[in-house]
Amino acid sequence: MKRILSVLLLLVISTSFMPARKLVWADEFNTDGAPDPKNWTFEQGFVRNEELQWYQPENAHCEKGLLIMEARKENKPNPNYEAGSTEWRKSRKTIDYTAACLITKGLHQWQYGRFEMRGKINVDPGLWPAFWTLGVKGEWPSNGEIDIMEYYRNTLLANVAWATPTRYKANWNSTKVPLSDFKKNWANQFHIWRMDWDEKTIKLYVDDRLLLTSDSQKTVNPDGSHPFDQPHYLLLNLAIGGQNGGDPSQTTFPARFEVDYVRVYQ
Repeated sequence: MKRILSVLLLLVISTSFMPARKLVWADEFNTDGAPDPKNWTFEQGFVRNEELQWYQPENAHCEKGLLIMEARKENKPNPNYEAGSTEWRKSRKTIDYTAACLITKGLHQWQYGRFEMRGKINVDPGLWPAFWTLGVKGEWPSNGEIDIMEYYRNTLLANVAWATPTRYKANWNSTKVPLSDFKKNWANQFHIWRMDWDEKTIKLYVDDRLLLTSDSQKTVNPDGSHPFDQPHYLLLNLAIGGQNGGDPSQTTFPARFEVDYVRVYQ
């Protein structure tokens, strides 16, 4: 009994001296209108993964305490179109879908901490919402990618990616959870996605359910660099189609990805 009490006392003492996490940055999206330019910039155009959407700032706004990223079905000319081009960003004559991608690059970046996002995702076919980070140095994937939340094709994912000897080809440490693993009305509700990241591990959660643990010291690039031992910036986006997103032809547009808040603790 004395031994048990001694162990409990040591746990209490050690816990009392653990440094508390402090909120170092947040966006609560409480001001209606455009997202705060002190916190976010925008990706624009056709960007990655041969996705169908053209990113533009006008597809994101704040309303009643929420950031709303909207995917729309549109038809307008691609200003970068080049007849005969085989490059996917230039070979498309028209823009058929638009959406938004917000990033903190150049404004805010962090190395280690707790990152949280409370949001509601749309799980209709062809939609690809994500809350993720990229390292500030190096080209992808040697800069490191952390997908705190990614959804497509009836699957919720948590991923960590880093470089292989082949340029632009990544090593992936992933957890994939089918939507059927959650309750029936799960997608109609808000959920909290979280990353706890320190110099040893990256842990990714949804609603306190641990999805992925990744050893940061084993995710090493071929050149010996450690992509998760550097600051990362945040991205919030709603993509459509592309290499993973699927077919949006049966989806009703406009479609929304709604975010209540994003917070960073250290």
